[in-house]
Amino acid sequence: MTTVIDGKLVAASVIQTVKSATAALQKSSGVTTGLAVIIVGDDPGSHAYVGSKSRMAKECGFKSVQHTLPADTKQEELAALVATLNADPSIHGILVQLPLPKPLDSEPIIQSILPEKDVDGLSVVNAGKLATGDLKTGLVSCTPAGAMVFVRRTHGEDLSGLNAVVIGRSNLFGKPMAQLLLNANATVTMAHSRTKNLAEVCRNADILVAAVGRPEMVKAEWVKPGATVIDVGINRVPAPDRGEGKTRLVGDVAFAEVCAVAGTITPVPGGVGPMTIAMLMANTVIAAHRAAGQTPPQF
Repeated sequence: MTTVIDGKLVAASVIQTVKSATAALQKSSGVTTGLAVIIVGDDPGSHAYVGSKSRMAKECGFKSVQHTLPADTKQEELAALVATLNADPSIHGILVQLPLPKPLDSEPIIQSILPEKDVDGLSVVNAGKLATGDLKTGLVSCTPAGAMVFVRRTHGEDLSGLNAVVIGRSNLFGKPMAQLLLNANATVTMAHSRTKNLAEVCRNADILVAAVGRPEMVKAEWVKPGATVIDVGINRVPAPDRGEGKTRLVGDVAFAEVCAVAGTITPVPGGVGPMTIAMLMANTVIAAHRAAGQTPPQF
């Protein structure tokens, strides 16, 4: 029987750990975990996402601060706000909601966030720490960190002897995911759009992670029987069966047919998605513990 991972259930258990750790830190050192979120402009999707992050932060017992800036905010103004938050000891995590409206340049803003407050894990310092195997002082990008929770709960901490294939080489997901698997002793292959015989490469994987943004690309014949399949794709496709102009969300994996082959699989929606905000909260409470000189919780 294939195990379908319930991302909401796993995310809820991560949040429970965050709440306990937040309360324990408050009790032992008087420190309230602080998260600041910056949103620029009026994109409704971004506002909905930021709203859910702020609500979750409050639920976890954080000091939650939201800075909503107009679309015509200047680069220097945004940079100045980040500098102020960097200098604020009550703020342990800083998040800038992307994409920023044009003509703002997001890269220098992201890189200006102190690495120890970069709870999105996007700074080159945190990427470098992950690449060199430093998981003790760095912060890991939220989505790959969440996907790795699924892998660890399925296979344990040590992935020695297991072959892992990551399809997709983005800085946001593919590269950090491969580094996490490598740090856990898996033998890792990074595949991408230029990989020859992709199906053959994937068939060798005990752990197959798909993050390419191509709807239902991974078919049953690509998957080794009993493999763990982590689907990170979120694609909107037409769903005429639901009515004219209707759509539905699908992953990069042809879920129904791969279910018949895989040992463990994540669905879309309801798999990796719920983990992203949960790991953002986890990174923030880890950052707060480190700032207070305390040992952070494990996730």
